[in-house]
Amino acid sequence: MKTIGLLGGMSWESTVGYYQAINKGIKESLGGLHSAKIAMYSVDFDPIEKLQHSGDWEGTAKILIDGAKNIQAAGADVLLICTNTMHKVAPQIEKAIDIPLLHIADATAEVLVEKGIKTVGLLGTAFTMEEDFYKGRLTEDHGLTVLTPNEADRKIVHNVIYKELCLGDSLPTSKAEYLRIIESLADQGAEAVILGCTEIGMLVDQRDTEIILLDTTYIHAKKAVEWAI
Repeated sequence: MKTIGLLGGMSWESTVGYYQAINKGIKESLGGLHSAKIAMYSVDFDPIEKLQHSGDWEGTAKILIDGAKNIQAAGADVLLICTNTMHKVAPQIEKAIDIPLLHIADATAEVLVEKGIKTVGLLGTAFTMEEDFYKGRLTEDHGLTVLTPNEADRKIVHNVIYKELCLGDSLPTSKAEYLRIIESLADQGAEAVILGCTEIGMLVDQRDTEIILLDTTYIHAKKAVEWAI
């Protein structure tokens, strides 16, 4: 079994989900008392969040590169960045390390392609929904059509992530808004909706809607398990 490197803490709430999903996946695959070999580095999210919203992405990259190098030094064979948004600086991180990086957008796109889905809705932080580092990878590398909510709804999705979910809060009113937005994306032609922030699964899941939801945390974790064994 290979060692999985987790660069987490963004937020720690969703990193818990990664740890659980990967260990459950290894247990289901290998049985017995098997658990995952993991090297984890968890950052302090507060300064990263401030750098994100000030537009200092190079500053965030420096923090994550330091973490990635520590993970590599700890013996990891592969790296996962346990957040969708910070894949914005994935190219800088990849250049700074010698181990492969499993990109969350690629793992998600593989599932979509396998399901024959061509048009997909995307929820996430404003950075993920509005910038090209994520959507562009889905469209250019995997041939997908990506739909995002309107400006007002993007603001709702973004604010719930940072002001509630990253703090461990899951409010019924926010869940209702997310489900409304998911329905809206389906009405526009989305065959499925990507939960493109690793915290969103704390608020909504497949039990809440008939629309296909793709939880990137668990897709990413499953890919790591497949890679490790």
